[in-house]
Amino acid sequence: MGGLTKGTWVLVADGQKALFLRNDMDAQDPHLVVIRIEEQDNPADRGQATDRPGRMYDGGPGQRSALAETDFHQLAKERFADDLAEILYKQAHRGAFDRLVIVAPPPVLGDLRGKLHKEVASRVVAELDKTLTNHPLDKIEAMLKDELEKA
Repeated sequence: MGGLTKGTWVLVADGQKALFLRNDMDAQDPHLVVIRIEEQDNPADRGQATDRPGRMYDGGPGQRSALAETDFHQLAKERFADDLAEILYKQAHRGAFDRLVIVAPPPVLGDLRGKLHKEVASRVVAELDKTLTNHPLDKIEAMLKDELEKA
């Protein structure tokens, strides 16, 4: 597929951390360089919730129903996808990259895919549903090369 040509950007993300990488070599011998790192402090929902779920009165006498509690952890993940999409849009608009490979676990990939501006989406050459944010760069290079050669 040749997804990792020279100058291709690679976004490696999960719900809390993102690495913006650029391939400075070619598809046969990728060399990824970190351009930017974004991290979000997003503790588990139980650490963010401050109160028990609210209740509301139903129509019947003495009846009350519980309201669903806000999942702050999930909201933060969605906002992080918004932030990443905005960063990518600004960089694409500046002409920083022509090709983009996105590597993220399926839920994050889905969130991000839905938020990408068409100017960015048109530059996506490959997507991999993997969690690689805590892998060293040489492992990410090897896995990307292997996966993209299969495609």
